[in-house]
Amino acid sequence: MFNKLVEKLNNSIYESQKRVQSFLTLVKFLASLAGLVILIYSFGFKESIQDALLLFRSLDIIFGIFVGVFVVRLFYSFKRWQFILRNKFETFLIALILLNLLTNYYYDSFFARQFFDLLGFDDFTGFYIFLETIYLLVIVGYELVVASLSLPSLNMKPPVLFVLSFIILILGGAGVLMLPAMTNLPGSMPFTDALFTSCSAACVTGLIVVDTATYFTLRGQLVILMLIQFGGLGIIAFALFFARFIRKNISLKEQVLMQDYFSSDSLYSAKQLLRQVVLITFAIEAITAYLIYHTWGSQVQFVSMGQKLYYSVFHAVSAFCNAGFSLFSNNLFENVVRQSYVMHLVIAFAVIMGGIGFTVIEDLFSPAKLRERMAKPWVDWRLSTKVALYVSAVLIVLGTIVIYTLEYGNTLQHMNQGERLVTSFFQSAITRTAGFNTIDTSMLKNGTVIFMIFLMFVGASSGSVGGGIKTSTFFLIMLSAWSNLRGKSRIELSGYELPKELLFKALSIFFFAASIIVFSIFLLSVFEPHIPVHKIAFEEVSAFATVGLSMGITESLSIPSKWIIIFSMFLGRVGILTFALSLSSSKYKKNYKYPSATMMVG
Repeated sequence: MFNKLVEKLNNSIYESQKRVQSFLTLVKFLASLAGLVILIYSFGFKESIQDALLLFRSLDIIFGIFVGVFVVRLFYSFKRWQFILRNKFETFLIALILLNLLTNYYYDSFFARQFFDLLGFDDFTGFYIFLETIYLLVIVGYELVVASLSLPSLNMKPPVLFVLSFIILILGGAGVLMLPAMTNLPGSMPFTDALFTSCSAACVTGLIVVDTATYFTLRGQLVILMLIQFGGLGIIAFALFFARFIRKNISLKEQVLMQDYFSSDSLYSAKQLLRQVVLITFAIEAITAYLIYHTWGSQVQFVSMGQKLYYSVFHAVSAFCNAGFSLFSNNLFENVVRQSYVMHLVIAFAVIMGGIGFTVIEDLFSPAKLRERMAKPWVDWRLSTKVALYVSAVLIVLGTIVIYTLEYGNTLQHMNQGERLVTSFFQSAITRTAGFNTIDTSMLKNGTVIFMIFLMFVGASSGSVGGGIKTSTFFLIMLSAWSNLRGKSRIELSGYELPKELLFKALSIFFFAASIIVFSIFLLSVFEPHIPVHKIAFEEVSAFATVGLSMGITESLSIPSKWIIIFSMFLGRVGILTFALSLSSSKYKKNYKYPSATMMVG
């Protein structure tokens, strides 16, 4: 009898199902949009007590709409138990909303207030609104993740989605940073400065036009931290990672998207790499934060344990994502942390891990790879892993020697031998990828500046959060030149022959990168005639390579110069070829071949 009643009910609502689902989609969109507006208002403006109470009621209304939509969707799903099992996370969120509404209005906050009093807090209303705001953020985030499942169905190439994701992230971050509650000064942050800061954080560069430590409030610093994290891994990677928990699988187009983003070898490895990259990233950041927490120098005085933890997490995320942002006005050259050499080493190794590439991290540290090498000791690293590790190691050692030698009697003169070695190693590792500094970069010798420009131009490894032309590009060009000198017509490495298409790609990256940098230096010299050209060159290469080091001219740049630096940071993060492919309509294919010819070269 029960089954017959259910069947009769389903038949009666069958014809209206599509209309109701369309209406529910519209209601969910409007509720999510209203919730997003409430979040922005509560986070970006300093509200009064009356505004807080109004916010409290508005949140309850939004939550009630989500409950109503869920119930109607359940009613129209026909297979209702399967609907609950298929949407377990959303069901859990709705159950929490129902419990919250019941305890608020039916029991007059009896359970919530008793629990709050048990914890010993004073401001129940403020804390409760904060919890509801966080919860609403989870709800809206969930809806955004669900919406991201339709990304692969869009008729867009992976480079276009990648470039658009960064544009949206940068513009959204700039808009949030312009809200009054983000800064300690009255009013809002100027648009150009907000865009510069957002672009620098999202592109994990580290160049700043205002002091991060004093200009921004805690909320503003948290926005910068989120931009660094999203910019380091990418919005698309985050969305598809959390989408897997909702849908439990990943489509072919999503695998192609991940393969293009992480520079993976195959579609299968891209699918496996997505989960491992996110988990390994959070694990390395957590370990780094723990080590930084326990290696702060005795001169650093924190107000509370929470502030110490916050500083540790901020610098850990900034280090692994190669961002170079710091909560000290003079970066790590600040007096209180200048001599925290153990912490410097922790940050340097975190920067190195973030700069060697996600595929390299997966090849080195994934449990599957480790188990395979334990069972089969003859299994070697991938060729790309060897190139990334060896080239990075050579550049770091070479940079340490050059900086130690040239700056021995200059910026390193007041240190002992051990401190000189640590500082030289730190600055060599940092210069290629991140913008931390433990020496006064404005006092560097010209030779050191030129060599650091070279290190920045080479940059990090492929598939990493760092910029530059990448170590693989530099190595391939050098290997091609060496093969040519030896009279070889083929490029060979470790028993493999590398296709000439890779060399053409490397030469294209080198040529376009050098051209953009030279043209930008020319424009900056026109707009900033009072600044020495070596400082301008240092600034531009640092921006394009998303390094973030500066010789102290960033804050004094004019508005046109800031826009040039913004564009350089953006191009350096998304990649020149990726940006070019996003603008091209299609790949040109030809089925014919011209006769061979020769010409004089050199």
